[in-house]
Amino acid sequence: MIRATRAELALQRRHRVLRPTSLPTKARILEAAAGCMRRVGLQRLSMEEVARNAGVSRGSVYRYFPERAELVDAVLEREAERFVAQSRAAVERRRTLAAQVGEAAAFIRAHLHDEMTALQLPAEHETLLATLLVARVGGLVDRWVTFWLPFLEHAEERGEVRPGLDRREAAEWIVRTLLSIAVMPSVVVDLEKPAAVRAFVQKYIVRGLGG
Repeated sequence: MIRATRAELALQRRHRVLRPTSLPTKARILEAAAGCMRRVGLQRLSMEEVARNAGVSRGSVYRYFPERAELVDAVLEREAERFVAQSRAAVERRRTLAAQVGEAAAFIRAHLHDEMTALQLPAEHETLLATLLVARVGGLVDRWVTFWLPFLEHAEERGEVRPGLDRREAAEWIVRTLLSIAVMPSVVVDLEKPAAVRAFVQKYIVRGLGG
């Protein structure tokens, strides 16, 4: 039996350390950080506790997230992506673009406060999306714009919007409308009533997209 030399063993150990394990490790860190935020809140979140709950070293946490703020942003972005994905089922139940956007608005108002409470976000931020905007998670808007592109395509096929509509531009307008409903208070519509939110959005959503 041929034994590996000390140098070969050291090289093997180095390769084991450098193997592409970033995805599962990073996912564990994010899951642990979200759990810590739910238990102790954003203000008391510590890198040491995240490392302990993720089952990794503190150095591993800092390797992926050199600053605490970067870890917080990543957790908020991941939670927001999950939130957008969860809204898809509600949106897809509706048959028209106006109804779909109205359903998305109602979903946001019904569930975002629960997400904020679960993550114990600062009280001065009214919603999770408000916190995300403050945290400057720019990629979220781009992904949400992409989310609406197929709905706009189908709406054009049904004749609900004008032919040749710039779908990305229209999708961004929809996203900005939804963000405003999530973040801004209303003086006319009772945003705590899903039916009122749906009716308000459906009344105006396609006017700027029609012929």
